[in-house]
Amino acid sequence: MAIEFKILNTSRIEDIVPLVEKLNNYKIPAHVLKDRVLNMVGQNYECAVIFDADKLIGICGLWFCTRHYAGKSVEVDHVFIDEAYRSQGLGKQFFNWIYNYVKSKGCETVELNTYSTNYASHKFYYNEGFKILGYHFLKKL
Repeated sequence: MAIEFKILNTSRIEDIVPLVEKLNNYKIPAHVLKDRVLNMVGQNYECAVIFDADKLIGICGLWFCTRHYAGKSVEVDHVFIDEAYRSQGLGKQFFNWIYNYVKSKGCETVELNTYSTNYASHKFYYNEGFKILGYHFLKKL
């Protein structure tokens, strides 16, 4: 394996759509995801990625902001690692890379949401030192 962690150049942002589509269990059509991803790049958003040689195998959206309760913060979003690469310590390595990257940008905290039924992610985030502070609510308009 030739694993590389980096920030994806915005000119290649559409490359993440197939992995985001898998994360969403194909519920949102690819063309809708593509439009949304293209809009995200102008909104304090970056995408950290994992490549194995030339193959994109992992993604993690990074939303940068300042919050009154947390200071300069990054919210990680749509974390996904290809199934063939799971349970090899890659998630921990990826998050360590992300922590160093966002610290270099002045972030004081990392926040995230995860699906309530994604139990494997809950265990991972607890092991990473994350604490539950509240509930995430969504209302469709």
